[in-house]
Amino acid sequence: MIISKSVEIGGKLLTIETGRYAKQANGSVMVRYGDTMVLVTAVAAEEAKLEQDFFPLQVEYREKAASAGKFPGGFIKREGRPTEKEILSARLIDRPIRPLFPEGFFVETQIVANVYSFDQENDPDVISAVGASAALVISDIPFNGPIGEVRVVRVNGEFIVYPTNAQIEASDLELVVGGTNDSIMMVEGESKEVSEEVLLEALKFAQIEIKKIIQIQNELRAEIGKPKKEFKITEINPELLNDVNQLASEKLKTIVSTKMAKEERSKANKELLEFVKTTLAEKYPDQGKVIGNIVHDLEKDLMRKRILSEGIRLDGRGLSDIRPITIDLGVLPRTHGSALFTRGETQSLTTVTIGTKDDEQIIDGMMMEYTKKFMLHYNFPPFSVGEVGRMTGVGRREIGHGNLAERSLKNVLPPTTEFPYTIRVISDILESNGSSSMATVCAGSLALMDGGIPIKKAVSGIAMGLVKEGEEFAILSDILGNEDHLGDMDFKVAGTSEGITGLQMDIKIEGISFEIMEKALLQAKAGRLHKLEKMNEVIDAPREQLSEYAPRLLTLKIEQDQIGLVIGPGGKNIQATQRLFGVDINIDDSGIINIASPNLENAKKCKEYLKRMTTSPEVGEVYEGLITKIMDFGAFVEILPGREGLLHISQIDTKRVNKVTDYYKEGDRVTVKLIKIENGKFSLSRKDLIKEEDTKPEQA
Repeated sequence: MIISKSVEIGGKLLTIETGRYAKQANGSVMVRYGDTMVLVTAVAAEEAKLEQDFFPLQVEYREKAASAGKFPGGFIKREGRPTEKEILSARLIDRPIRPLFPEGFFVETQIVANVYSFDQENDPDVISAVGASAALVISDIPFNGPIGEVRVVRVNGEFIVYPTNAQIEASDLELVVGGTNDSIMMVEGESKEVSEEVLLEALKFAQIEIKKIIQIQNELRAEIGKPKKEFKITEINPELLNDVNQLASEKLKTIVSTKMAKEERSKANKELLEFVKTTLAEKYPDQGKVIGNIVHDLEKDLMRKRILSEGIRLDGRGLSDIRPITIDLGVLPRTHGSALFTRGETQSLTTVTIGTKDDEQIIDGMMMEYTKKFMLHYNFPPFSVGEVGRMTGVGRREIGHGNLAERSLKNVLPPTTEFPYTIRVISDILESNGSSSMATVCAGSLALMDGGIPIKKAVSGIAMGLVKEGEEFAILSDILGNEDHLGDMDFKVAGTSEGITGLQMDIKIEGISFEIMEKALLQAKAGRLHKLEKMNEVIDAPREQLSEYAPRLLTLKIEQDQIGLVIGPGGKNIQATQRLFGVDINIDDSGIINIASPNLENAKKCKEYLKRMTTSPEVGEVYEGLITKIMDFGAFVEILPGREGLLHISQIDTKRVNKVTDYYKEGDRVTVKLIKIENGKFSLSRKDLIKEEDTKPEQA
């Protein structure tokens, strides 16, 4: 039986249909908005694997080139490994639904979203999250949803839901918001220095639209939803629980309340766990993993109680205190810019590389191919947390963190018309104990300034945490890794002194209220401004000059009908110009010429040469030209680059000239006057200049 439900969102119908496609999945829906359609399936294994103690959720999002009437790029002509866009979209599905699976549900579950139609206007990512929720809601998989997810932008002061690509480009705020009927679960976005008040308004606007989406899912569930599977929650032996508490509780209180470095705390916890396991090994054989889980939960409970009752955190800080910050600039002499940013036990070594148009990244997906001039890449090697691990390329987490930092910095970059360089920022995390992505934002801003890139303002970022028990809650500034792991929220906010430029929020509980969010935003602002103050003490404006090792780039605008002249037949002219001055030249379709060279003087000479090449010769003007060819009837003279005229034998002198070679040879320079343009041909004269010189009055 085919059933569909629709609701109007943003002036178009959002439709969820089930019963036609992928009927062997536990739940499957086709979601449509405009002419964009995504099939989302949810499948769970029959039961959890033996002794499994975590929830293995896998979310995959794939874009089919055929959905946009395109062939995949490359030689194979088949979709390959997920693109960065697909990975980021999968994260937008995963993050709001993951906290809503019931505690103790450890059955392997997979969500797959396949884009089958793309209308070039409506991005499939957010409706894929709606589809994932709907597929789970109607399935027999335990799930405490539904959720809705929307993209919201602000254009000319007005909020728009499910915007088109053109509206996103015109906006000063773009958010993806996922939530339940009464709370927000996930936020991801960027803005052009908007205030906390505007952000809250956007979230409240999103919540209204989310409720509409949840309503049609509830209707679908009421009509066709399957009864949820029952699953076993492993009961812990009460006697074992009591014995572990007796052995570990007091020692854990000491560990939790003692100010320690991350490595010391980790060592103390390991020693305690080993002591408990060894002590109870005879009484409870083969229960090592269970004992580990009990000790972990006990530590979590003690840490949270101390924060709520005393307002003191693991490292002894108050709720809003920021860890010590140290900054070193220019630590790498041959990079184009560098910064070492250390905050507590989190450290980012960030570099800036400046390049030309040839260095732009080409993006080929369902949209028309385009290029990126700014890239931020984030790397998280295993040694940053004192571990050994395989280094097989970047993972989803690294791509997500890098994308957040990139979005937080991109809106303070100078416009291409003022700074036409391609920019790559690389953040290598050398130490990590809490919010390396926000350390990347700070280090990235500092490195850009160190590289002489004229950013509008400095940008800093901060990660906020939450501990909530019932109605009681505490908001934590600049969270540690343990506070992220054992807490209820990871809320990252980046911005300038004027407003927010990027943010990301993930919740581990079933949502938070706007009251908590407002308090977190205001506390984040104070922390952000504190970090900016520390950064400005080291560097408060971009350096006046680029690195001596960076390429020099000059721009020139010519008329579109002159592009062919500069390029020449088969690229002859542009190649000769590049060889002549030792530069790289790029011309776009609008007539913007970029001239790049490690030598600024060469770039300037080339720019002047191209200016003269594209200047239209005028009758009556005098030019110093180069004789390129001698003929019996005259000499051909290049008066401007690529522009030749004829100096006829009769125009060489006021006297009779028998042979051109009596006066000139090829390669000589001669001053001539343009006396006529006819059918695109230039007639030159030297004789007229001699006459003019003879008729000048004598100087007194």
